[in-house]
Amino acid sequence: MRRVTLGLAVLLSAPALLAAPEPRAFTLDDAANFRRVSAPDVSPDGSRVAYQVRTTDAKEDKHETHLWMTSWDGKETVRLTSGKESENTPRWSPDGRYLAFLSSRGDENDADELWLLPRGGGEAEKITELPGGVEDFDWAPDSKRLVLVVRDPDPASSEKDSGKKKPRKPIVVDRFQFKLDEYGYLDTRRDHLQIVDRETRKLEVLTSGNFDDALPSWSPDGKTIAFVSKRGADPDRTDNWDVYAIEPRAGAVARPLTTFEGADNEPDWESRLAWSPDSKWVAYLQGGPDKLIYYGLHKLAIVGADGKGERVLTPDLDRNVQAPQFAPDGKSILFLLEEDQAVHLAKIAAAGGPVERLVGGRRVLSGFSTARDGRIAFLSSDPKTPDEIYAVEPAGPRAVTHQNDAWLAGLRLGAVEETKFRSKDGTEIHGFLVKPPDYQAGRRYPAVLRIHGGPVGQHECSFDEEWQWFAANGYVVIAANPRGSSGRGEKFQAAIYADWGHRDVEDVLAAVDDAVSRGIADADRLAVGGWSYGGMMTNYVIASTTRFKAATSGAGISNALTGYGTDQYVREYEQELGTPWKNTDAYMKVSFPFLHADRISTPTLFLCGDADFNVPLVNSEQMYQALRSLGVPTELVIYPGQHHGIRKPSFQRDRLERYVAWCDKYTKAGGSAGSSGAATGH
Repeated sequence: MRRVTLGLAVLLSAPALLAAPEPRAFTLDDAANFRRVSAPDVSPDGSRVAYQVRTTDAKEDKHETHLWMTSWDGKETVRLTSGKESENTPRWSPDGRYLAFLSSRGDENDADELWLLPRGGGEAEKITELPGGVEDFDWAPDSKRLVLVVRDPDPASSEKDSGKKKPRKPIVVDRFQFKLDEYGYLDTRRDHLQIVDRETRKLEVLTSGNFDDALPSWSPDGKTIAFVSKRGADPDRTDNWDVYAIEPRAGAVARPLTTFEGADNEPDWESRLAWSPDSKWVAYLQGGPDKLIYYGLHKLAIVGADGKGERVLTPDLDRNVQAPQFAPDGKSILFLLEEDQAVHLAKIAAAGGPVERLVGGRRVLSGFSTARDGRIAFLSSDPKTPDEIYAVEPAGPRAVTHQNDAWLAGLRLGAVEETKFRSKDGTEIHGFLVKPPDYQAGRRYPAVLRIHGGPVGQHECSFDEEWQWFAANGYVVIAANPRGSSGRGEKFQAAIYADWGHRDVEDVLAAVDDAVSRGIADADRLAVGGWSYGGMMTNYVIASTTRFKAATSGAGISNALTGYGTDQYVREYEQELGTPWKNTDAYMKVSFPFLHADRISTPTLFLCGDADFNVPLVNSEQMYQALRSLGVPTELVIYPGQHHGIRKPSFQRDRLERYVAWCDKYTKAGGSAGSSGAATGH
């Protein structure tokens, strides 16, 4: 284990003064070398911002995440941690004396534990040693205790080691939802709350039972911990998360604060509960009804600490909100507001009223933090700039971090343009066009239609290395936000409910028509691809038209009857489609690409991780086998040990290489125009 001391941290000046190299087209080395900034946390006095930076170690073939700190004026930047093990989730103690974080360094179970780093200098200390590790935490207002989210330990881990290798035991499944990507098969272990004393390391168990607890938040007066939990006779059968409150002592009984029959602050949205400064109110997200599953909007709501006064503050705001925080004076609530292809910082009076945008523009905010004096730091990206941390200033946002300035200075990026066009039925659809760096007006280019996952999500005004990789290789990238996408209201995102591959296919094809009609895309050299729902949509597209010369389908599904019971979406299937034995026609309808695979002639590359429990490999295998049977050119690439998200750097690079190589093979050979001299990266 490598010890970390604040006194030995590396001091840098920002921005770094480096000689600017001749700008070049984006390469895969560039994709591996930029720094991913995240998790900003402003110190209570507002003088420092702690955050995490992820980099790639190509030699070890892994990503590393370490903690950094920058002064509020941005003039001093300190790297706080180093070594082979990563750290994450930096959070200041309320008194500003400690920075807590999670890390698996030195842990034999490779589980994250809680660590403390003194701000005044000294070594980071490991605070917990829990078999199930620590998944989340929050400070008590006196900075003496912390509440933890702890996974129940594996019963098998308590067995004494006999010195011999333990035989593998049968996996016993007895839950309604019995699998989850990256967790694997689910057993009786759950996530619960414990309290740890900062000095004595003594632990107190707060909650237990056959349910999960998440997102704890300690009230400013120290008397209550709010958290979310999904309880009932069988929590697996519902998404009805509710907000609960409990006294911070062993033996206390949790009491529900909300009663809405839907998702209140579901953990998947990663929005923490927010207390008012006077400890009288809790702000949270209220989702849609269970029946709408992920198609429902997330609205800003508050409830009293006594469980009274539950109400939605944004009932007429037809947009998703996220990450509420009370302003220091308690008079207003700040939150992230998802807009059409952007995410802004907004606020609303704590009593309700009009929404005010504090930070807008064509950018995507993905996190923010406030100091006691009202200073606000936020994480933001735009199409030309990866995430960096900015300060809210009267004159406009001011950059606090400059982790990628030198990296960007060496690149010649493709221009990103927002687009609007009409779909087949006249509905206005929005999206993006990304042009090669050396784009010449009047020349038609090979084009690739990229489809986002979700389905509820959106292509956004943020930096996308995949788009830039295609552009550097001479492609125009067409990225549409079809119906089913978020950012344009609940009706728009629920328009594909139980009707996949219909309106959304029409919408993305309209995006291609738009690029062709404008003389930008070559209609004879088109490719299509996506991951997750984007892979699923790719399969719908190539089963609906033969206009595409190449397709790359990643971790997608085409046969819903295969998905039921083999992936993690059993609740969603039953809510949206019903059960297969009662609603066979609904399953047959949405399984169009597999049941009509004989309509596909597009050469297609299928890709998936072999440990994917989100959209399991069997779905890609079925489509590969169908096209192989039909004599359509196809390949199947399986990434060993990878889940739904491909994490291994060499595999991430391999995937990008294969995307372009497959598209090149079928769109550029014998084409009417070349790649305009773009870097190939091969």
